[in-house]
Amino acid sequence: MGFQIRTDLALEARESASKPNEEIHGVRVEEENDPEKEIYITRVIIETKNGAKCMNKPMGTYITLEAPGMAVPDEDYHREISLKAADQIRELLPREKEELSVLVVGLGNRDVTADALGPSAVDHLYITRHIVKEFGKAAYEKEKIHTVSAIVPGVMARTGMESFEIVQGVCDQIKPDVVIAIDALAARSTRRLNRTIQITDTGVQPGSGVGNHRHALNSDTLHIPVLGIGIPTVVDAGTIVNDMLEKQKDEIRRYDDASEKKMTELQNMYVTTKDIDDVINRLSYTISEAINIALEI
Repeated sequence: MGFQIRTDLALEARESASKPNEEIHGVRVEEENDPEKEIYITRVIIETKNGAKCMNKPMGTYITLEAPGMAVPDEDYHREISLKAADQIRELLPREKEELSVLVVGLGNRDVTADALGPSAVDHLYITRHIVKEFGKAAYEKEKIHTVSAIVPGVMARTGMESFEIVQGVCDQIKPDVVIAIDALAARSTRRLNRTIQITDTGVQPGSGVGNHRHALNSDTLHIPVLGIGIPTVVDAGTIVNDMLEKQKDEIRRYDDASEKKMTELQNMYVTTKDIDDVINRLSYTISEAINIALEI
């Protein structure tokens, strides 16, 4: 097939870039499994420029939590996922300071349910910056506390501005120590929809999974550490059709120019689950809870 399969997940990019059990020079993979809780953690560390080129991803650490039960409305299980995700977030936070000023950015469009993960997650965050500025840390009866602020920059069609421009302006004003950007992602596999969390220290590039490339939010553009947190909520239709055709190994398939064009056109169509409203409400809380836990001192 002549079309490019899109994914925001480094784990899937590695699977596409290599054969099973084949190593990619400059890419290290670590696995941590909890079969009892059905939570599987994979760390893909891209250490060299060659690895970044093979993966088509920036150098850095990509942590993927796969939990089949994420799609199920089980509060206790989602708490376990939040605790595991919080541990991974803490690993990537800057360690130069004991107390951090954290800016959380909820990327996405509230009016498009599958893209509303970021804004919805921000709604559940424990925001502290304004209280600490007004009353000091004594307001929380703590000697140490991370100050947390948040912004939902919206989409360019509504604001006339890139998300990067808005976030950059806010960073210039409040000077946070780290940015945590939350965004809905695109997956290559339907089995990872709404069941996977990716946490990375390489930031995010809004819209990249669906072909809308915008200015990236990362340490190179904002000049401070940027963590990216996302859950795949969509997969392009071309990928689904291609996977089905690949499974038809006993049939002789012929692709002419017309069929090639049709498959390429399918990449402008994106598929999500029918219960995406409930899923976003549930998973946005799981993400926000993980951040709240990770920022506790």
